[in-house]
Amino acid sequence: MPYVLAAVLFFGILTLWVPGYWPVAVFEVGTFGLAVGALIRWRRTPPRFVYPLAPLLFAVSWGLFQWGTGRTVSPFETRIALARWAALLAVFVTGWLLFQDQRVHRWFRSAMLWFGFLVAVEATLQTFTAGGKFFWLFEAEYPGLMGPILYRNHYAAFIEAVLPLAVYGAMTSKRDSLLYSCMAAAMYASVIAAASRAGFVLASGEIVVVTALLWLQGRTSGRAVGRSLLRVVLLLAVFTTVVGWGRVWERLETPDPFATRREFNISSMRMIAARPGLGSGLGTWPVVYPAYAIIDTGAFANRAHADWLEWTAEGGLPLGIAMVTLFVWCLRPAFDSVWGIGVIAVLLHATVDYPFSRPALAAWTVVMVALLATRTNPAAADGRQWR
Repeated sequence: MPYVLAAVLFFGILTLWVPGYWPVAVFEVGTFGLAVGALIRWRRTPPRFVYPLAPLLFAVSWGLFQWGTGRTVSPFETRIALARWAALLAVFVTGWLLFQDQRVHRWFRSAMLWFGFLVAVEATLQTFTAGGKFFWLFEAEYPGLMGPILYRNHYAAFIEAVLPLAVYGAMTSKRDSLLYSCMAAAMYASVIAAASRAGFVLASGEIVVVTALLWLQGRTSGRAVGRSLLRVVLLLAVFTTVVGWGRVWERLETPDPFATRREFNISSMRMIAARPGLGSGLGTWPVVYPAYAIIDTGAFANRAHADWLEWTAEGGLPLGIAMVTLFVWCLRPAFDSVWGIGVIAVLLHATVDYPFSRPALAAWTVVMVALLATRTNPAAADGRQWR
């Protein structure tokens, strides 16, 4: 079953570029089937309850309440959003049950790291040689694609979730430190190639934070950290020089990086003020936005460009608070494990963009939360992963 979960997650990422809805439907049905299978397997001896189940269960229950009582402005959009939230709950439940086995836990982290690394290599090569086509074959509808992912910020969030795994391995593994250093450098360079401003800031911060935490927690000696950090920095310099800094510096020099986002955020806050208790209904932000818009961009506004505000506008303060509690819960296991810092990075990225809008992309972070929820003593378990 862990292999099937990995296959479903990888399928979801590799088909993000497909314009039709069928890959989303396949992904969601796959997650539901996995969750049912995992629950049947563990029905007699369920593991102890973990907190992330609470906000995810609440999101699904709240959406059902909005839809069932007619408290949504668009029942159709709320039903679609319900399927998305239910898929995320299914991914977490499956991971929570499967990762009780620490061998599966370690294997899955390694699988996610290798998949992220391979996608980063493919995305970087595609950017410079494919002429704007997915996998060198399929025309892209929008510019800024990275590998199978349409949008540079979504790609950056995908890498942010797994980059700390590579940096952690580079700093703690004696045998494979060079391999993990190359992985970290390749993934970081791909974020530079994507020219995501938030991605550049958060990925850079991840490298610094992971290194500092390992040293402060005594997971490795200062000499080992220094040696590994020198190797990582040299490889980062080489890889980022190859992809070039021009595009990301050009975007960093934008006079007003919050243009349009600022206006969307103001409109979202007006939506929240109008319906603070129940919200407008899951998935209804694009439907409600025109009534609160303060800017005309000439294009359809599909997202709030801030998941936190969108969650609160659609689900009211109850859903917004529930998601804040999930973020707060993630802080301790993320910092304790060190390799889980990527979860915090993606949730921070969600303050200025919408990485949780696509089920497959959001599931990439949710499965990391499941890994955090089932980790054992980091000093005992994490070290074995990189042997």
